Amino acid sequence: MSRMKEKYSDEVAKGLMEKFGYKNIMEIPKIEKVVLNMGVGEAVSNPKVLDVAINDMTIIAGQKPVVTRAKKSIAAFKIREGMPIGAKVTLRGQRMYEFLDKLLNIALPRVRDFRGVSPKSFDGRGNYTMGIKEQLIFPEIEYEKVDKVRGMDIIIVTTAKTDEEARELLKLMGMPFSA
Repeated sequence: MSRMKEKYSDEVAKGLMEKFGYKNIMEIPKIEKVVLNMGVGEAVSNPKVLDVAINDMTIIAGQKPVVTRAKKSIAAFKIREGMPIGAKVTLRGQRMYEFLDKLLNIALPRVRDFRGVSPKSFDGRGNYTMGIKEQLIFPEIEYEKVDKVRGMDIIIVTTAKTDEEARELLKLMGMPFSA
């Protein structure tokens, strides 16, 4: 069991029960899944770029991503329906906790001029979304082998009913929110 899972089980549960007055342990919000998404717009003109992006995501997540395809054609971007334009991976269980541990304790502190993540990026239903500008912040990515800096979206899906519950859950787990 990862450190993140162990830390979550006791300290976080007690903190949330005290703050929100839950009577039953099953009411405590949990992290359901983490979704990593990388849009690769240049895959339209050069399909090999998508393979490199998929390889990077596999290294970061520890799981092979699926290729996302265009839902509709957009002439201005030279995209036709069904063209591969990105990759995404959904992490659950042990891999999810290992990724969160790596993100919070290793990757985010490596961001240049890091002052914390935005506390406003909740969707109203207790899910948190953040963007990362470069994949180089993850320790597994070797700087010499990177052909182009690519960003990605990280979506943390929780069972919390409100943003306030989700914010407190993530704060207790160690998410560095800015003031």
